[in-house]
Order: sequence, then C-alpha cells, then structure tokens
Amino acid sequence: MRIAHLLHRKGPDVVTVEPGAGVREALALMARHGVGALVVSPGEGRVAGILSERDVVRALHASGDAVLDGPVSALMTAEVHTCPPGASVHDLARTMTDRRVRHVPVVEDGRLLGIVSIGDVVKARLDELEEERAHLVDYIQAG
Repeated sequence: MRIAHLLHRKGPDVVTVEPGAGVREALALMARHGVGALVVSPGEGRVAGILSERDVVRALHASGDAVLDGPVSALMTAEVHTCPPGASVHDLARTMTDRRVRHVPVVEDGRLLGIVSIGDVVKARLDELEEERAHLVDYIQAG
C-alpha cells in the first residue's frame, strides 16, 4: 500500500501552527483536535518543523514551565523526516521505527499534502493482513 492510498482513506487534514505562535496556543490546538503533533508551517503548505507532545514534555523537564510562554519555534523539531505520497507504508513503518518518530508529514514538491502517524501505519498494516487472511481462506475453501 502506498502513502497516497492511506491519505485518501484517512483524509488530507493536517493541523498546523505558525512558528511564532505560543506554545500554550499549540497545546490548546493539540487538545482541541485530539492530535499528538502539529506541523509547524509559515504558510503556503511549507513545512518548517514539527511540534510533538514529546518535544513539549522534554522542554518542560529541562527548563520548567517558562517554555510554555515561548514560541513554538523554540521547541519544534526543525529536522523533519518527511515522505512522498508514492512511498510504501511498509518502508515508512521502517523509517518511523529506525528514526523513532511517530508523525511524518507527507510532502510533494515542497508542499504539505497530509500527515501520517504511527497509528495510521499500524492500522493500514492490520487492514492489509486481514485482507490477505481473507484471500487465503477463500483460496483454501475453493480448493
């Protein structure tokens, strides 16, 4: 299965935040939308970084609650691992595991198309396995 197919099923909605937005505002967006990460974008579909719950927790531990009053750009991960829509779900799962990332923006020609979470990848893989199982059962019963 390709990432484009996964995005087609899931939808292209991505919650974004501007780099200069406050961390408290970003946390409110995460809570309101029930997501664990925001794509940091200055606009026009560009990706400047990603802010995850993990980034915020690490900053809180290291520097205390003063980080909540700062900008998203101070906490975001600027080196974002992205993938193209033509990538396979299997390859993305390997990348997410190897690089220990849970959210990967889908980008084509420098433009944000969607975001894939580790949960999306697991669900897609489970759906594939269920489909394979059903085909095998049909094959065995027909034989």
